[in-house]
Amino acid sequence: MFNDIGPLELVTLVVLAVLVFGPDKLPKMIQDVTRTIRKIREFSENAKDDIRSELGPEFKDFEFEDLNPKTFIRKQLENDDLGLKEIRNGFDLKKEMAEVTDAVHGRESETPSSSSSSSGSVDMTKKPEKTDPDERPPFDTDAT
Repeated sequence: MFNDIGPLELVTLVVLAVLVFGPDKLPKMIQDVTRTIRKIREFSENAKDDIRSELGPEFKDFEFEDLNPKTFIRKQLENDDLGLKEIRNGFDLKKEMAEVTDAVHGRESETPSSSSSSSGSVDMTKKPEKTDPDERPPFDTDAT
């Protein structure tokens, strides 16, 4: 929860708390805050238990974290019933990017026989050659 608070920020918060609440009221305030947090957690757990009991025994493995879309998608992708690993392994990102780069620069893409002899890497940092300022760039009617 407080992973991004550094030591200097923590010291600043403590000094501010002492200044605002005073050294005599600060321990009481800390107790009240921790008690409130404990009650909220207890209320949340009781609500989760009530929902699980109302759903019945077929939902005994139901986790509320599964309602988070990221968690749901991660669980579904880890489940290999769909054969996603074969699809992922059959996709060659470097080859696809080389084909896209060749298409953008108007070059012919390499054939599979010639790509085995080359290194297979494309220099994406290379800047295109300077063109005449009066020359218009090529117009792609399919892109509009």
